[in-house]
Amino acid sequence: MRWKNRIAGHEAISLSPKSCATPRKRYAGAMIVIRFPDSETERRGLGFLATRFPGKSWSSGETLVPEAALAHLAQQGIKFTVEGPATYEQLASLRNPATAEV
Repeated sequence: MRWKNRIAGHEAISLSPKSCATPRKRYAGAMIVIRFPDSETERRGLGFLATRFPGKSWSSGETLVPEAALAHLAQQGIKFTVEGPATYEQLASLRNPATAEV
């Protein structure tokens, strides 16, 4: 149910509880596989990406990032090579990470 109030000359609208859910970050677009030219650049790139975008890196040197991250890396002057769009297997590893041995 929606209803309106007047508070100190401002109009406020109260919404249903469903509309008050906490928003989650979503990244539209494809996931892209990139590769950094050397370990120092990779360290710098992963450090930049870690708090800003979801992703995954493998020991092979490949890194999976959302397409939106590419522009941000370029703005920071971090060099990388685009390998191409992620395969189904690479995307599946994000959804179902392997369990660690205990």
